[in-house]
Amino acid sequence: MADPKTFAAWWSGLDSQARHPDFEAVTSDRVERALSVEEPSAEDVLALLSPAARDYLEPMAQKAHAVTLARFGRTILMYAPLYLSNACCNDCAYCGFRAHNRIQRVTLSRAELLEEADAVADMGFRHVLLLTGGDERAVPRSELADICRALRERFSSLSLEVYQMDEDGYRQVVEGGADGLTLYQETYDPEVYAAVHRAGPKKDYLDRLEAPEAAGRAGMRRIGIGALLGLTDWRSETFAMFHHARSLMRRYWRTHVTISFPRLRQAEGGFEAPYDVDDAALVQMMCALRIALPDAGIIVSTRESAALRDQLLPLGVTQMSAGSRTEPGGYRHPDEAVEQFAISDQRTPEQVAKAIRKAGYDPVWKDWDPILSG
Repeated sequence: MADPKTFAAWWSGLDSQARHPDFEAVTSDRVERALSVEEPSAEDVLALLSPAARDYLEPMAQKAHAVTLARFGRTILMYAPLYLSNACCNDCAYCGFRAHNRIQRVTLSRAELLEEADAVADMGFRHVLLLTGGDERAVPRSELADICRALRERFSSLSLEVYQMDEDGYRQVVEGGADGLTLYQETYDPEVYAAVHRAGPKKDYLDRLEAPEAAGRAGMRRIGIGALLGLTDWRSETFAMFHHARSLMRRYWRTHVTISFPRLRQAEGGFEAPYDVDDAALVQMMCALRIALPDAGIIVSTRESAALRDQLLPLGVTQMSAGSRTEPGGYRHPDEAVEQFAISDQRTPEQVAKAIRKAGYDPVWKDWDPILSG
C-alpha cells in the first residue's frame, strides 16, 4: 500500500488526462511568460515542453546555461559504471539482460570484481556506479553491502543501479557504504509500463515508483531518476520526471536529486523504440528541467555520441560517464559477455576530460568523501 504522502500515491491516483496534459494548446505567449518567471510552476514546465517552445530553444539554452553556472559553476563530475552481474529474472522487452534472452550469464567473483575495480580506479575514477541485473539471488543485498565495504578504500563515492529494494534493504547497503542510488522508472505511464515489463519483480509499477522514497528514508545521499526515452511520448515522460524530482527534493531536502535522459539504444533481442526522440527533443527537455529545477544534477551517459555530449555540456550537465563498459568484466576482459546496451561515445576517460577542459569546464574526479558525513 502506497504511503498517501508520497509521489507514487499522488501520481498513480491521477487520471490519464492529468498525466498527459495538452501540450499542443500552448501558445508562444505562454512560452515567453514561462521563460520570464523566477520560479517556474508546473504550468510553466508544461509550456517549456510544448511544441510551441521549439521556436525558443536558443533562449531556453541561454537561461539553462546561466542557471547551471550560478548553481554548479564550471565543474563536471566524472564517474564510471561497474557491472557486477547480468543475471536477471525480469522480462523487460527493451533490455539486453532480459531473462528470456539466451545470453551467457556472468556474475563476478569477489576476485574478479576487485580486478575490475582496480581497472576503473587506475583510469582515475573515484566515483563509481555499481550495477546488476534484476535477479537479487545473484547478488543479494547483504552481498552488495559487503561489496561496498570492500570498495570503500578504492572509491570515495559508491552508487547503486540494481533491483529495487525496500527501506530495510537500502538501509543495509547505506550502512555498508553506498551513498547513491540510480533507479529509472523507465516509463511513468502505467499502461505502457505493463506492456513492456511482462514478468518478474520489476513488473510491479507501484513498487518501482515507491523505491526512491524508500531510499530517501534510508538516508541515501544521492538519488537519480529517469525515464527510458522512446517507450512513449517524451513530453509526458519529462513532465512526470519534473513532478517526481520536485517531490523528492521537497521531501528529502538533504538528498541530492539527479535526472538522467537515457534514449533507447540497440540491445540483444532487437527491441525497436516505438517513439522517436530526436536531438532537439533531448535539448528541449534538458533545458526545461534545468530551468525548473536549478538544484538538480543532470547526467548524460555514453549512450549519446561524443559530438552530441560535447554540445550538451553547457546546457545544464553536471555529471558524465566515460570509458564505460556495460557488461560484467568489461574493463579487464572486454567482449566476453553481452553488453546491456550499445555505447555510442567510445572515447577514453582522458579524452572526455580533455573535451570538457576544451569547453571551459573542469572535470572533477572526486567531490565527496564519507568523512564529510561523519
